[in-house]
Amino acid sequence: MAGKPNHDWDRGSGPSVLFLHPDLGVGGAERLVLDAALALRARGCDVQIWTAHYDPGHCFAESRELPVYCAGDWLPCSLGWGGRGAALCAYVRMVYLALYVLLLSGVEFDVVVCDQVSACIPVLRLARRRKKILFYCHFPDLLLTKRDSFLKQLYRAPIDWVEEYTTGMADCIMVNSRFTANVFKDTFKTLSHIDPDVLYPSLNFTSFDSAALEDLDDLVPKGKKFLFLSINRYERKKNLTLALEALVELRGRLTSQAWAGVHLIVAGGYDERVQENVEHYQELKDVVQQSDLGQHVTFLRSFSDKQKTSLLHGCTCVLYTPSNEHFGIVPLEAMYMQCPVIAVNSGGPLESILHGVTGFLCEPDPVCFSEAMEKFIHKPSLKATMGLAGRARVKEKFSSETFTERLYQYVTKAPA
Repeated sequence: MAGKPNHDWDRGSGPSVLFLHPDLGVGGAERLVLDAALALRARGCDVQIWTAHYDPGHCFAESRELPVYCAGDWLPCSLGWGGRGAALCAYVRMVYLALYVLLLSGVEFDVVVCDQVSACIPVLRLARRRKKILFYCHFPDLLLTKRDSFLKQLYRAPIDWVEEYTTGMADCIMVNSRFTANVFKDTFKTLSHIDPDVLYPSLNFTSFDSAALEDLDDLVPKGKKFLFLSINRYERKKNLTLALEALVELRGRLTSQAWAGVHLIVAGGYDERVQENVEHYQELKDVVQQSDLGQHVTFLRSFSDKQKTSLLHGCTCVLYTPSNEHFGIVPLEAMYMQCPVIAVNSGGPLESILHGVTGFLCEPDPVCFSEAMEKFIHKPSLKATMGLAGRARVKEKFSSETFTERLYQYVTKAPA
């Protein structure tokens, strides 16, 4: 356990809020949980985060500003055989975490906010004193896996039912975009009468404004004038291969002199415990070697916040490659750092990026991406004009103040 839990919280002006999260790593879900906890603390709430796994060295720096406690890390993350059974293990870990909080931690709280795994909600309903339960649905889990065999369908059937049934037990359901809200209603047929509240993720502007930029000479070879950046976890669903294939297409559209100044950095969350991260990293390296891109691509795994801010400040534009992304915090971070974004024209980016104004929305096709990338090479001033527009859009639509006030209203509103 990371420290001893505080049983007697100092009562602030707001309620005590406990966050339950499966694995506090470096993904978009973790970013939102930390931002939400910090936002409520700034609003006068007492907050704690409970998770099944937490490594301070493999998490956002802000996690060290909050009380974070662990329980259940001894439980397996998968059943072996290539990471099989991960969903079942995640459910078991979250149920155990909820039981530990209620029965063994001695912690009292008014509101609990859980995300990703709803299976813990029935356990939280067993509390002697009524707790308000908020569930943040990043995306229906049943849509995040393939059912390519009868055994897989058999395995997923009870898990899918539990997800839908337990999600409906929350007092308030929030989603990260209008896109996810529509998917929620289409997917969970028995919950079609529920209109989930859209709570867009936000950015902590201060963390970007106060960040000290570092030299990129160790990451970017000399003479590179056009720096493209991809930020995403090393997972196949993020379609990082699209960025590499677009780079190959771009090579064929440029003169040798212009091509010599192009470089791509593939930066992303990487965890050696996750087999897919390890495998996909090697797959991407193989693509680079086969495509003869070795002098034009740098891989960066599990980068620091300072490195990310420095890269966003120094790059020409960001390539955001996943399709049907639930929301996508990276485009917001890029636009706030006055960096245009080239993204796939589906999912959350349709709500955050203005096509032709703050970046480009393209078909998930290497040719389309390369055409957009070429625009920044032939017209370098595009970065500045789109960058200013992007920063203005983030400050107007996705401010931490708006996020904080809406979340606080959800927390303090009496359960239905």
